[in-house]
Amino acid sequence: MSRIGKQPIAIPPKVKVEVKGRHVHVEGPKGKLDWELPRRTSLRVDNGTIVVHRDGDDPEAKAMHGLSRALVNNMVRGVSEGFVKKLEIQGVGFKAAVQGKVVNLNLGFSHPINYPIPDQVKVTVEENTKLTIEGPDRQVVGRVAAEIRAFYPPEPYKGKGVRYAGEHVQRKEGKTVQ
Repeated sequence: MSRIGKQPIAIPPKVKVEVKGRHVHVEGPKGKLDWELPRRTSLRVDNGTIVVHRDGDDPEAKAMHGLSRALVNNMVRGVSEGFVKKLEIQGVGFKAAVQGKVVNLNLGFSHPINYPIPDQVKVTVEENTKLTIEGPDRQVVGRVAAEIRAFYPPEPYKGKGVRYAGEHVQRKEGKTVQ
């Protein structure tokens, strides 16, 4: 069996899990998530735990077994605790602001960048340069952080740009005059 797939998932209090055929619905204090199980896998909820099963021992079934268990675990963790990504903006005059459901970024271009915030995702800005992205869906939180970072990734000469909190950027030496 898959090492990841055979582990049961504990359901925390205040989290409800419903399974209707292949459709999984998880609801908790941080939000609601829905997902369709891939083929060759099944799910069973027993007295406070979730167990994922697979049909067969071929490589595809084994891969789907571990994947399904990991994704359902992320759903349960997301609706109970939530996921957080932090970004830092470095550069003179670089700043960010949240206006309604849009993040307004000034990153040294001739125009501001307006990034629409998806549903169930909350973006907060501190000190005009520190962004915090929160939400129940791990994939969406990571995608939003990656898309915001992609507008101006950190460059190696001056270190300007949008980076993840704690990310180390390898600096390069500039050209030297002979």
